[in-house]
Amino acid sequence: MFWNNIAGVYDIFVKVINRRTHNELKGIVGKYIDSRDNVLECAAGTGMLSAVIAERCSTLVATDFAPKMIKRAEKNCSSYTNITFEYANIMSLKYPDDSFDKVIAGNVIHLLDEPLKALAELNRVCKPGGLLIIPTYMNRDKHDKKSTLTDSVGKAGADFKQYFNVISYIDFFKTAGYDDVKVELADGRIPCAVATMTKLI
Repeated sequence: MFWNNIAGVYDIFVKVINRRTHNELKGIVGKYIDSRDNVLECAAGTGMLSAVIAERCSTLVATDFAPKMIKRAEKNCSSYTNITFEYANIMSLKYPDDSFDKVIAGNVIHLLDEPLKALAELNRVCKPGGLLIIPTYMNRDKHDKKSTLTDSVGKAGADFKQYFNVISYIDFFKTAGYDDVKVELADGRIPCAVATMTKLI
């Protein structure tokens, strides 16, 4: 499994190769987290956003589909006592309906065969009035061309299933029924668009 295989070196991508994007991303996501929030994070990876969230929330359940990513995240976030790390499949979450104040899925939508199914699961476990926060790498430019770097990463094994630019990313959520979707861009070598929207009832 590609993501298990790169778990040991993924932090180099986070902290060095795409550092500018990730620094901006952490600032954007962090401002949406409140001290009373109980948060679910899917696709936590090695814990870059987990640390930002844990600093600000009441409790965090941080999950990933790759067990080695979760182990790495546990190590990176060992100083936080309000995080529970779990293996989870974003396509079929085990949590009850209406469980979390904020639900976050970072940089995973573009990797999924059925992103709308995953979005429905994220929506299901979010509380009424709660917020979905979904950052995703922009792997097409404003002219709808694949970026050279993301194309190379894809050929290395990341297996992108969706190719978004900011406009098509907004359209993705509007098609799913989210009329209040807002997108903020974290710019860098591989930009990341952070979509936020209120849970659909």
